Amino acid sequence: MPGTDPLQAVRIVLDELPALPYLPELPARGPGADLVGRTAALLTGLPVETTPSGWRLALRPGRDLSRARAMLASDLDTLEEAAEGYQGPLKVQLCGPWTLAAALELPASQDVALADHGAVSDLIQSLAESAAAHIADVGRRVPGAQLLLQLDEPSLPAVLAGAVPTASGLRRLAAVGTGDATEGLRAQFESTGADGIVHCCAGRPPFEVLTKSGARAIYIDLSLLRREDEDPLAEAAEAGLGLFAGAVTPGHNAPGHNERGEAEAIATRVIDLWRRLGLPAARTTGQVVIAPACGLAGVSPERAAAVLRACAEAARTLPEMIQEGSA
Repeated sequence: MPGTDPLQAVRIVLDELPALPYLPELPARGPGADLVGRTAALLTGLPVETTPSGWRLALRPGRDLSRARAMLASDLDTLEEAAEGYQGPLKVQLCGPWTLAAALELPASQDVALADHGAVSDLIQSLAESAAAHIADVGRRVPGAQLLLQLDEPSLPAVLAGAVPTASGLRRLAAVGTGDATEGLRAQFESTGADGIVHCCAGRPPFEVLTKSGARAIYIDLSLLRREDEDPLAEAAEAGLGLFAGAVTPGHNAPGHNERGEAEAIATRVIDLWRRLGLPAARTTGQVVIAPACGLAGVSPERAAAVLRACAEAARTLPEMIQEGSA
């Protein structure tokens, strides 16, 4: 979410998405509020610190780690207060293990953890333990919540393709096999017991890994979906996997485009995709969550609220549009 005020962000989310709110991230606050730093600060037994290029594993805890943990604790306090009495689904986002391994530098070199098999194993284990503790903490704070764990994996396609560069930039790190990638994700969901979502907003989402990861749903950017992606997506949907359809590009706001018209356009995009997949349109309402294509940090708070409102309105409009289309 945009801005630096956790209470404002939580209130927007609760107001606009009362049926599926989430714990916002506010990267504009700086290091430790970003996707990688926020998750790395949770790691058990693996302290981190900032570098000019991002984050790295550290030899001992320091000021950067303390600041990141303090921001998250404050966010959780804010959520606990604002969501008092809430009952229903509540989504929590963390950086997935493979994006984390491709971002965190090793202590003794500028290469990332992905270059060291032992470091990757330690990272996966630590993240699983940390994710379980985090989910338990949120559950204590919002006892009526049914918790969903979303793992953000924008770097997963590059990890699988062997496209992550070394520190020198002269070569690429070896590709991770689909089996290892799947198990790394599965370990996170098994440790928490929460219903899992894997979010991959990059092009060429690796459906084989996503669908076998133990997640209950996958979250993709529909604008990046290629025709050759539709068959594996259809197979995943036929198997019952949920779809968070990233159908809204947050920064797009055509002149004179009213919110009702935007909601109908969003719903139409989802219905058209579902029909191209050869699936019964009636299943859409029970299997699809309409969502922004990616994060909202780059837009104004007002636009962020409007995007969430349009997603919710599109979801309400969807059954009516499906019924009209089948009449």
